[in-house]
Amino acid sequence: MRIDPFGLERWFAEHEHEADIMLAESGIRSLDASRFDLDPGKLGYVIPTNGDPEFRASVGDRYDRSADEVLFTCGTQEANFLTFLSLLGDEGAVDGDGGESGVGSGTHAVVVTPTYQALHAVPDAFGDVTRVELEPPEWELDPEAVADAARDDTAVIVANNPNNPTGRYHDEAAMRAAYDVAVERDAYLLCDEVYRLLAAEPQPPVASYGAHGISTTSLTKAYGLAGLRFGWIAGPEPVVERAWRWKDYTTISPSLFGQHVAKQALGRREDRILSENRELAGDHRDRVATWVDEHDLDWLDPVGVNAFVTVPDGFADAEDFCRTVVEEASVVLAPGHLFGFPDRFRIGFGLPTEELEDGLDRVSRVIEDHTAESDSAATTGGDA
Repeated sequence: MRIDPFGLERWFAEHEHEADIMLAESGIRSLDASRFDLDPGKLGYVIPTNGDPEFRASVGDRYDRSADEVLFTCGTQEANFLTFLSLLGDEGAVDGDGGESGVGSGTHAVVVTPTYQALHAVPDAFGDVTRVELEPPEWELDPEAVADAARDDTAVIVANNPNNPTGRYHDEAAMRAAYDVAVERDAYLLCDEVYRLLAAEPQPPVASYGAHGISTTSLTKAYGLAGLRFGWIAGPEPVVERAWRWKDYTTISPSLFGQHVAKQALGRREDRILSENRELAGDHRDRVATWVDEHDLDWLDPVGVNAFVTVPDGFADAEDFCRTVVEEASVVLAPGHLFGFPDRFRIGFGLPTEELEDGLDRVSRVIEDHTAESDSAATTGGDA
């Protein structure tokens, strides 16, 4: 098995540590730990290792699913990884009693792209991937294209909604049509919904659609609790059961601290946390929209706190632009070639307001300086 290097993470590793401002992060700013009780008691494993049953039942209620249809994980990344392993990584597996597990054994995945690299690189390592490309400027999901890409051996159709990097929130009708394709192919629709609750009016989660729906998420992006490393899979019990079997070989149990704080974040504090974060996301989206207009750039007005913006004039491509920005302004942006679009860059605007404003000002100066240089060079060339 071979997997491609994770381009975005390698880009961050190259630049993030030394830079002043991280203007490429796709989540909301982190909450202070002082808002929570941080004493979970004895520092043992979470028992049972798939998560506290009552808490799993509470989370399951959000999807009209039972406790046995929820598995707590170390973030959305592990939730997606375990789901792919369950659907693509152990074809023909049987349950503990020697019977069939009830999970399809196809080796093909349909993945809606551009998207977070893990959502296509991991299934590609286990099987065969067909991409369904979203097209600018609207980045609209086409269920007919999904249907055309699906095959008899398709095990899973993959999307994330709202989309990363574009910020597109696919409408419910399109998502349900993609779900119908999964049903017709006896496959599953897996939706990474980590940004869903940043929307002012969140759509129903895919796991609530029916037996073929799987939702993955965490408290990272919408709640501002990335350091908890706490997420989950919600979906059909055979898939969740197989994912738990794989989890025995990865992290064994979710984080004890993560589960302890997650109970608080999803309890009486939840409405306030989400209200604060949605207000911040909306305010920052307006600020970035003004900045985009000022520089005559183009984007799709996003849901969430990340967007995919066209590269300013005067730069060869997004990588040239982003390298210039980090070298001259100490601000990290994410070049679009990491998502398959070298003429765009991803900007994240969930960070604290002062940092956002400082970062935008610094990037503006880089754009203006290079515009002035280009104008000067053009004038000099004309005089010659």
